[in-house]
Amino acid sequence: MSATGSTDHQLVRPPSHGWIKAVLQDPSALFGVVVLVMLVGVALFAPWIAPLDPTKQDLGARLLPPFYADGGSFEHILGTDQLGRDVFSRIIHGSRISLTIPLVSVTLAGVFGTAVGLLAGYRGGRTDTIIMRIVDTLFSFPGLLLALTILAVVGPGFWTLAIVLSLRIWMVFARITRGLVLSAREAEYVDAAELIGASPARIMLRHIAPNLTAPLSTLAVIEAAHVILSEAALSFLGLGIQSPQISWGLDVAIGRQYVFSAPWLILLPGAAIAISVLGINLLAGRLRIAADPQESAKRFAAAATVPGAQSG
Repeated sequence: MSATGSTDHQLVRPPSHGWIKAVLQDPSALFGVVVLVMLVGVALFAPWIAPLDPTKQDLGARLLPPFYADGGSFEHILGTDQLGRDVFSRIIHGSRISLTIPLVSVTLAGVFGTAVGLLAGYRGGRTDTIIMRIVDTLFSFPGLLLALTILAVVGPGFWTLAIVLSLRIWMVFARITRGLVLSAREAEYVDAAELIGASPARIMLRHIAPNLTAPLSTLAVIEAAHVILSEAALSFLGLGIQSPQISWGLDVAIGRQYVFSAPWLILLPGAAIAISVLGINLLAGRLRIAADPQESAKRFAAAATVPGAQSG
């Protein structure tokens, strides 16, 4: 029976590279890949892509509309703000914050949360109980309110913001990791490692942790989208990125005074935030399916039966 079950599973199991092909064939996931690649490319090459200095002021050219509106020009294709700074250049340079803050925050939260979840799930018992009660307690606090409180006391800044946002999401990594480790503890490879006398640290780091890469990578992509929104919200409220640094959320906050006279000041950076978050979420949705062996096997099996059904 076990041999048959194993054979059946192999028949519907997608190839190891199948998730890459699935992402490229899914229009929504492909859109997410394009958005993410563009975000990374624009952030890396912002000084060469931006046509003008994003901090240069020109009061004689203040509040110019985009090129497609009356009074606009191709010199400032997306218009200028109240200080005559080029909006297009500021959006390009703002992508650096939108990429760096999630990268730093998710990395810090992922490393710490994964370590805590590994310890809680593998040790179990009182260790698991204490750790998870701490996680549950921290989950009870509204994340944005906690971030606002810390930033109001400590003061805004890039690193302060990155650390505060990581404090909001490390519990998610801890919970997910703990659940995955509880399942992995019953696996045969863990029993085999314990029988040959491997230390708990070696079992967690060398045997269990590598098998958590796919689901935790998907979680990291999802949380990156949340961090982009949180950074924009905190910058909009004045407790995030501060001038002369450039952030999409900060530009939206600056432009809110001109929402009726110069709506492009909030619509354009707001659109950049929306497109980035949408693309990342669409990609994360496909990665979540690819990281789930059962769901991936179902879709692969369903796709494999379509040609046969049509030929019959």
